[in-house]
Amino acid sequence: MTTLSGATVDVRRTDDATLFIRLGGTWRLADGLPRVKDVERELDRPRPPRVTIDGAGLAAWDSALVVFVGAVLDGCRSRGIPVDARGLPAEVGRLLELAQETAVPEERTAPSPSGIERVGVRALKRHVKLLGAVAFIGDTALALGRFGRGRGRYRPQDLWLLVQQSGAEALPIVVLVNFLVGIILAFVGITQLRFFGAETYVADIVGIAVVRDMAALITGVTLSGRSGGAFAAQIATMKVTQEIDALRTFGFSPVEFLVVPRVLALTAMTPFLTLFADATGILGGAVVGTTMLHQPFSGYVRQTALAVTAGDLVGGLVKGATYGLLIALTATHRGMQAERSAARVGDAATQAVVTGIVAIIAACGVYQYVFFLFGW
Repeated sequence: MTTLSGATVDVRRTDDATLFIRLGGTWRLADGLPRVKDVERELDRPRPPRVTIDGAGLAAWDSALVVFVGAVLDGCRSRGIPVDARGLPAEVGRLLELAQETAVPEERTAPSPSGIERVGVRALKRHVKLLGAVAFIGDTALALGRFGRGRGRYRPQDLWLLVQQSGAEALPIVVLVNFLVGIILAFVGITQLRFFGAETYVADIVGIAVVRDMAALITGVTLSGRSGGAFAAQIATMKVTQEIDALRTFGFSPVEFLVVPRVLALTAMTPFLTLFADATGILGGAVVGTTMLHQPFSGYVRQTALAVTAGDLVGGLVKGATYGLLIALTATHRGMQAERSAARVGDAATQAVVTGIVAIIAACGVYQYVFFLFGW
């Protein structure tokens, strides 16, 4: 018999070796709990074929009784001993069932695969990720179609806010980076053209390089680090805080409500930012050309205008729009793909930046090859 502040535990064995546990008295959490180890000691010497718990002597109880009985049940379960707890109040039984349903299962470490099995596991994971990416692109395409038909479900104020964040607020860093890139290209061009006595053609080289490729590419890389990481972190945070689940509960598609506005904003703003990048990149080259070559600024600009064609300008803008689309898709996909953990928000942002940069560089290579085939 164990007694603690009105709570009694009587442990004895019946004729058939069953361990009989009789609970009685008043069980209050503030008064403390009887020692569970006393019961566990009886479970081990010798191990009974079954355990019966009776609560006929209980007077009043709170969660202290549930905690004690739950600990006894865990001890019996770990030893493989069947338990008959039908003698407890019905409310205690329901609380114990609820506790078992909400308990976090113990994680079991699976054996590490080896050899060809490891290759198969990685291939299956890649396959699942690929299917998820394809499904995401399909959902986004359908959502964009509904938006085009005027049936998209989103908040217009969110779209305009994203346009401002992706456009006007990103303009200073885009202008600064492309200005510095223009300076670098001019220095490299002058250094190499000097061997042939053709330094005056630096305006042609900088203008064509900036307008055709570098302005759109550098703008895309900058936006991938700025807007892409922000988009992924925002959506991943909403997933952690269950806001995305709330959208689904209210019947809103997260792709329509969160992904489509970001895709539209970044795809629309990147060509405009590319135009400013073209101007500042050429201006950076002009600073070097006019100072090192003592060339008049008006002559440098005139030579650039003669070298750059309308096709070069349009091609750069098309590339910019493509890069913006790729950045938005990869960033939102990484955000939607993030696990429900605060620690994974940073991982999602990092993956979005890296994936976005790789995607736009790959797209740049594809564009270069296609333009080369068509002699552009």
